[in-house]
Amino acid sequence: MKIAVGNDHRGVAAKQRVKAVLCELGHEVADLGPCAPASVDYPDYAIVVAEAVAAGTAERGILICATGHGMCIAANKVSGVRAANCRDTVDAEMSRLHNDANVLCLSADLVGEDLMDRMVRVWLDTKFEGGRHAKRLEKIGKYENGKS
Repeated sequence: MKIAVGNDHRGVAAKQRVKAVLCELGHEVADLGPCAPASVDYPDYAIVVAEAVAAGTAERGILICATGHGMCIAANKVSGVRAANCRDTVDAEMSRLHNDANVLCLSADLVGEDLMDRMVRVWLDTKFEGGRHAKRLEKIGKYENGKS
């Protein structure tokens, strides 16, 4: 799977660890920056990753900032993106199982390394359940496209 990753200045080190996990699992990684700890604006990177997912140039995306909140808010502004800010493996699993999240947002400051690694693995391994959840996502898609 091709996975686009991005971060702000607070997520540089965490992104390197996440990339290592993704490569270990055999995924192709598109690092959409930044790679240096100089201060940057998170929306710039959230939108680039979200647009890659929405356009299909990446199958999924992972975004990392201090809390994950800013990245999640910005990514969800892109039509077709279902970004979820997750803090534990249950969040990660449910975001895929019920919401078919295609972008995982993570906190560099509030989630430890081992937990982050487990969350990424669970998120990648969990399939969308479909059924009643698909109907709900269709409603969101209709609203996004102005057909509410």
